[in-house]
Amino acid sequence: MSYDFLIVGAGLFGSVFCQIASAHGKRCLVIDKRNHIGGNCYTEEIEGIHVHKYGPHIFHTDSEKVWQYINSFSKFTPFINAPIAIYEGQSYNLPFNMNTFAKIFGVTSPAEAIERIKADISFTGTPSNLEEKAISLVGDTIYNMLVKGYTEKQWGKKCSDLPPDIISRLPLRFTYRNDYFNDRYQGIPKNGYTEIFSKLLSNADVILNTPFKEEYELIAKKIIYTGKIDEYFDYKFGRLEYRSLRFEEETISGVDNYQGNAVVNYTERNIPFTRIVEHKHFSTNPINNGKTVITREYPAIHDDLNEPYYPINNYVNNAIYAEYKRLSKGKDNIIFAGRTGDYRYYDMDDTILNAIELAEKQI
Repeated sequence: MSYDFLIVGAGLFGSVFCQIASAHGKRCLVIDKRNHIGGNCYTEEIEGIHVHKYGPHIFHTDSEKVWQYINSFSKFTPFINAPIAIYEGQSYNLPFNMNTFAKIFGVTSPAEAIERIKADISFTGTPSNLEEKAISLVGDTIYNMLVKGYTEKQWGKKCSDLPPDIISRLPLRFTYRNDYFNDRYQGIPKNGYTEIFSKLLSNADVILNTPFKEEYELIAKKIIYTGKIDEYFDYKFGRLEYRSLRFEEETISGVDNYQGNAVVNYTERNIPFTRIVEHKHFSTNPINNGKTVITREYPAIHDDLNEPYYPINNYVNNAIYAEYKRLSKGKDNIIFAGRTGDYRYYDMDDTILNAIELAEKQI
């Protein structure tokens, strides 16, 4: 065996694991079925703008360990995510805060907002679906304006047909701050994410356009597999469900500023896309050359042609995953990890921390 580790997937988990293993003298081969490194974090420079090709990736964490680690590969530009929601031609601040409540209800104080929302809650029992859960948290008005349409587009089902545990909470913030995340450290890599991945993988052999094949198991002592766990086992217990995304990218000439914000959500059900991202707004000093790049994001059914983005962790899928997890324990030389290996959604900082901890344990 010529390698210590075969890492399947050049995304965030695999690349961080690879960097740490390589730094400790381990020989790593990284393969990826795509034609680029970086997974869903991949960025590409277009018209002088770092474009997030698979949706906005805003780095945020409370972990000093993770923040120091990622900053060793790139300088980060401070960036606070403050998305906007559009409903029937009107804009509202997200997450739901005093700016939102003032515009919807005409209130000016937190006490007024709390009372108005309480009076607007029509369901107070034990929720049996997502619609009842959301209404019990934010009331009918906010639910119908800013939650219902967006959620139904995202999941491709009526909220009344979705399980309540899809949402654990809907944040209500009784301040006028528009920060979406509460984490201490937030930012965007100054030169895009792809530069980071180039550094993470610089001491490994990398082969792109290469799906995993069973015979690859013979070329390394251990495999870190970040692909779909059900695909590895030839869908023996059935396919795990995901929601996918489709991206419609457009370069607009003659416009320096298309929407005035990096992320704008569209919450009406009859508008097919969920949000528009204008990538230049991720920079504190965006280049103004009479051009801008926007991406419309459309939820999609996951199939063999679409990437898996969001695991659908309902009872049926979790039971199927448990069978694959049981089967994986019999594979001593393979570790399944990452979002599709674990069948669990991770933020970027959690992915990095998990990869660091696994690498430290393996080495």
